[in-house]
Amino acid sequence: MNIDFEKTDGLVPVIIQDVQTLEVLMLGYMNQEAWTKTQTEGKVTFYSRSKKRLWTKGEESGNFLFVKETHIDCDQDTILIKASPVGPTCHTGSRSCFNTNFKQNFIFELEKIINDRYENPSEDSYVNKLRKKGINKIAQKVGEEGVETVIAALNETDFDFVNESSDLIFHLLVLLREKGKTLSDIGINLEGRHR
Repeated sequence: MNIDFEKTDGLVPVIIQDVQTLEVLMLGYMNQEAWTKTQTEGKVTFYSRSKKRLWTKGEESGNFLFVKETHIDCDQDTILIKASPVGPTCHTGSRSCFNTNFKQNFIFELEKIINDRYENPSEDSYVNKLRKKGINKIAQKVGEEGVETVIAALNETDFDFVNESSDLIFHLLVLLREKGKTLSDIGINLEGRHR
């Protein structure tokens, strides 16, 4: 990938996007040295225009941006990095520097929360309690919630239907995690079927 750093006096804009949710997290700038370091280390490093030096996102906070994909625009003067963020991206503590509405993507956040419950079990966590009962119980819960969703769709209010659908999706996410699968796996499969 050839980036034209000279076109913009040595600095190019870099858009950071969450690889999973596609939410735009921040905008920064890179020079050639920052780009090379980012590629070498797999963590996003910018050139700070205020500090006049390289700056790895998360170097003080620990909220790194791990590079998953990089793309260069058609004019070769803008970089798009799809990253996996650790913690909030913005220095204010927000997920995104743009204060975007995340509700439509909360299902991905929920998947992260469930993963965290698996990696850092807590006695009070419902996910942990369910996990201890094993895959048979988790699968049974998905079945129960599926039936309750159908009943709500046919005989109950829209509010009840949305609640039961939410329970179904939550338990399906737990089952996916138990099986070592992700929403991305489902998305890839559905995209393949669509073709």
